[in-house]
Amino acid sequence: MLTVATTPEQAKQVISEWKAQGLTVGLVPTMGYLHEGHESLIKRAVAENDRVMVSVFVNPIQFAPGEDLETYPRDFEADKRLIEGAGATLVFHPEPADLYFPDACTYVNVEGITAELCGKTRPTHFRGVCTVVNKLMNISQADRAYFGQKDAQQLAVIRRMVRDLNMNVQVVGCPIVREEDGLAKSSRNTYLSAEERTAALVLSRAVAEGQRLMEAGERSAATVLGAMKQLIEAEPLARIDYVEMVSWDDIKPVETVDGPVLVAMAVYIGKTRLIDNFIFGE
Repeated sequence: MLTVATTPEQAKQVISEWKAQGLTVGLVPTMGYLHEGHESLIKRAVAENDRVMVSVFVNPIQFAPGEDLETYPRDFEADKRLIEGAGATLVFHPEPADLYFPDACTYVNVEGITAELCGKTRPTHFRGVCTVVNKLMNISQADRAYFGQKDAQQLAVIRRMVRDLNMNVQVVGCPIVREEDGLAKSSRNTYLSAEERTAALVLSRAVAEGQRLMEAGERSAATVLGAMKQLIEAEPLARIDYVEMVSWDDIKPVETVDGPVLVAMAVYIGKTRLIDNFIFGE
């Protein structure tokens, strides 16, 4: 049976009972409107831990003014059904006032690794992400926390935060889950019209082209990225935010592949900003 906690105190009470029994705890942080990608994270957490807490919280401090905080899709009843069906035992669903004190003045800021990719155009985003994830890890006392590779920079940033702050939690990265036609699953896909949904396939086609070139031996970032950009720019509804190749460990631009790299993109399809990526050489 699924327990719903709406305050940190309620969640901590449940978790303290688990910990008293010596049980391991998995954490799956989400912003809700869950899909098969989230479900895969929850199922892996259930398989690897005695108990699992899933958070459903649209985190206001990771949105900049003018972004889609108010319109971000929400359906908590559907989320609960998916979470329970995937085998989790606790869902944490607070309101912002339950999680953030009105006079809060403490944030978690990871520098350097957040400067590229999404950090360029969303400079306050990762401060909000790291702050809320830190809070969720503290509340859940998680042994393991699960994040999807679709948000690859987020995964790298959280791993660095956990390492740098000596946090006692294992960060587990999980593969991208895609639609049958290749589009990476995202809650924001619901914003797309039928025409935009078709146009959005240019992202996964660009990923496939980049992978093909690198698997064939291409090691020049300019060549790989140039081919990917050319493909995306041929789609009239697409507007590139970035297409970049960075080192996977510290998210710094590379010119030549000589170790594990992340090739990542953010592309607007109409007004909707979508992301996709692949990791090579890991």
